[in-house]
Amino acid sequence: MKSFLCFLFFSLNILYLSAQVFDVEPIKISGDDAKRINLIIMGDGYTTTELDKFITDATNFSNSMFSKSPLKEYAEYFNVYAIKVPSNESGADHPGIGSAYYESNWPVPITNVDTFFNATFDAYGNHFLLFYEADGNYSNNTEAKIFSVLADNFPTYDQALILVNSPYYGGSGGIFPMASTGASSDELAIHELGHSLFNLKDEYYPGDLLAAEAINMTHVDNINNPKWSNWLGTNNIGVYQHTCTSGNCSDWYKPHTSCKMEVLNNPFCSVCKEGIIEKIHNLVSPIEAYTPNNSINNPTFPLNFSLNLIKPEPNTLDSEWTLNTIIHANNVDDVSLAETDLIEGVNTLTTVVNDNSNLLRVDNHDTFHVYTVTWTINYTTLGVNDIENEVNTYNISMYPNPANNILNLEFESQSISDLKVEIVSLDGKIVNTTTLSNYENKQLKISYLSQGIYITNFYSGKVLIASKRLTKK
Repeated sequence: MKSFLCFLFFSLNILYLSAQVFDVEPIKISGDDAKRINLIIMGDGYTTTELDKFITDATNFSNSMFSKSPLKEYAEYFNVYAIKVPSNESGADHPGIGSAYYESNWPVPITNVDTFFNATFDAYGNHFLLFYEADGNYSNNTEAKIFSVLADNFPTYDQALILVNSPYYGGSGGIFPMASTGASSDELAIHELGHSLFNLKDEYYPGDLLAAEAINMTHVDNINNPKWSNWLGTNNIGVYQHTCTSGNCSDWYKPHTSCKMEVLNNPFCSVCKEGIIEKIHNLVSPIEAYTPNNSINNPTFPLNFSLNLIKPEPNTLDSEWTLNTIIHANNVDDVSLAETDLIEGVNTLTTVVNDNSNLLRVDNHDTFHVYTVTWTINYTTLGVNDIENEVNTYNISMYPNPANNILNLEFESQSISDLKVEIVSLDGKIVNTTTLSNYENKQLKISYLSQGIYITNFYSGKVLIASKRLTKK
């Protein structure tokens, strides 16, 4: 999923008639840009003679980011590039309009410098808020300028970040997080990417305007079944009330008391780690390539099939290979079929890839991801006529879980085929069967079921692609 902002690009070309093309330097390359999450780092307050320092700062930030779990485990899913944007002067603006305490106790020189992206401390009156639209009204169109630079230099970015050449602590979030190179500012930038790239909320109270249901935030009405119910009681995950002196903070709850989304230099809590991994899987398939990847006529035996997977470290991907609905192999990247493995007529070889990381607990989570490759092998006594293939990604949702009366089922995929859904009791009896179409929201009545645990199986054709535990209240 890439940021193709075509309409915006056309609009920006009116604002900036001449393209702003700068040198782009790779910082971390894991694979094909089209099959990775592309993080773009731009600099502000680096003069032409300081661009080597910018590359060093960008590299140091990248190294810091991918030393933190779960980004450490999933580093192979990312590419990082640096765009060398020169400024006329070094540093960042500091108008000296922040709180009186910090202005008198934090020795940051008051200054006004000419930088490309207008990085300015004291944004919104907050001394540490280093932002590119200091007046809060976006009147200097810096955000449009950022879009323009990305359009001209790396339009297929997934997330951009601005590093500011200042030794003083500061930064900000939003569409394009900004952070200085001061002490702990890398931690601040990673925290802000938690918002902009991974949809996490602050776990200190963010204010009434920003409070909302999210991966790691829930309203008092939902505290008996928060989104992170699958983690309750593990790694200090609970349901903790936000505290503050004003606003509606007492109505909102968080999963942890010392997550990186609240306290810098701490690790992400288990709930946020799971949310980060799920967003990674939502953006990038772990199946980087497969062979054969196009139609083959009259192949010879043995027939060789393979996967090239983007593997976490340590590898937590499971693959199950099914030939004509019978399991043929597990957790291998290559399979060879002999003539004796096939039946006359149409044969179907399917591999289903899931992430079995212990950082994920999807049984009670709304959405989970499944990746498949299916090869159709047409075989006669004269040999194989042809092999065709199809690759699919399934985003399957089942909620609420636990459920009482109604169970919602949805899936999204490139496939036009329906999924068959079976709910099975623990003694193996099928208690409900339904068919689910792509993008359909189906509400399944389950009030007649007895309380307890059931298994929900999802089939593509005759191939079981996913199983998920269902708790009936």
